[in-house]
Amino acid sequence: MNSILAKGLISQSALKKVIISQRVTERNVLVAIANTFYGRKQIGKREVVGFGITGSYIYFDKPDFPMPAIRFREDDDYIKKLREKEKGDWKKLTIDEKKALYRASFCSTIAEISAPTGEWKSVAAGVLFLMATSLWVFAALKIFFYPGLPPTMSKEAKFRQLREKLILQVDPIDGISSKWDYDNNRWKK
Repeated sequence: MNSILAKGLISQSALKKVIISQRVTERNVLVAIANTFYGRKQIGKREVVGFGITGSYIYFDKPDFPMPAIRFREDDDYIKKLREKEKGDWKKLTIDEKKALYRASFCSTIAEISAPTGEWKSVAAGVLFLMATSLWVFAALKIFFYPGLPPTMSKEAKFRQLREKLILQVDPIDGISSKWDYDNNRWKK
């Protein structure tokens, strides 16, 4: 570089312009290679407007990071005219033109993204359906498959068991036999 300047073949400002243009060219080549490798072909002719959340060419609506890497749609002739018009005074754009520009860049507004979807209704319906089904299965098993209670669980059988415990004086110190008055044949008061 110094040898070119020493010979007087080119001025320093012109040399800087050449170097800058070469860097831009080299950078453009590298960017083109990287874009081709990392999916630029997949997005078609949509404009890349930023880095995005992951650094890849994907579009998504996310209220906590409302800056997708690419525009939502490719520009058609109408949108191209609007983009030229938007470079001027925005007061000259109508509301419909502003909305068209917004919808070309974004699929949904923040309010639309944040609006409730009603998905909880299907989840609640599924949970209630599973609970009802499990209750019906339990009732069917209890009625049709589980055997009835054994005869020892009847009221008469429990009374007989209590009488036999009292006759045999089971656990006479602090159990049920300690509360029975054997002389008067009744419960102690």
